[in-house]
Amino acid sequence: MRSTGAGGLVFAAIILATMVGGAARANPTTQDPTKVPAGVYVLDKRHASLTARIAHMGGFSRFTLRFNGLDGGFTYDPANWQATKVSMTVDPKSVDTGNPPFDKQIAGYFEADKYPTITFVSTAVAGGPDGKGTLSGDLTFHGVTRPVTLDVIFNGVGHGITPLGTRMGFSGQGRIKRSDFGVSNMSQYAGDDIDLVFEVEFERK
Repeated sequence: MRSTGAGGLVFAAIILATMVGGAARANPTTQDPTKVPAGVYVLDKRHASLTARIAHMGGFSRFTLRFNGLDGGFTYDPANWQATKVSMTVDPKSVDTGNPPFDKQIAGYFEADKYPTITFVSTAVAGGPDGKGTLSGDLTFHGVTRPVTLDVIFNGVGHGITPLGTRMGFSGQGRIKRSDFGVSNMSQYAGDDIDLVFEVEFERK
């Protein structure tokens, strides 16, 4: 019985070591954009989030809401990565505050039935060897299109969970004014500035 128990412990240790080793190998390997494999990259919706924060009653808090309906992608060429065109879409009805009736109220402020899609199409990409950069583009929200620049961190590229796959990860943030997009029907207690924070991963097709 002791021998069987010891064997089980050894087996468990081997499995644990394999799992830890596999996780380590799945980490991003480089933040150098010139070393990213070329190809078409699509959003991994399971590992993507967009949150928005807006001041409540002059600043008692930064009320936070999340958009669950995200999609997008880009075609990548490491020899000309600055020309990458990123296209993203957001479903304004997918707003999530944890309070379904309030979610519908906010979607009503966005007039989601009339303007069913929020889009962002990039026009310029800039960055350095530390992975930090900017992503500029045209944001269409509530039927209005305006230029927006986002601060972005390229977290790196690697194979991810699948050994033969390729995955890229980014973190970023930006700020817009809802009044710039004609969203003027919100509560008087809601601030004008909206802070955007996103975490996204893309997989090569």
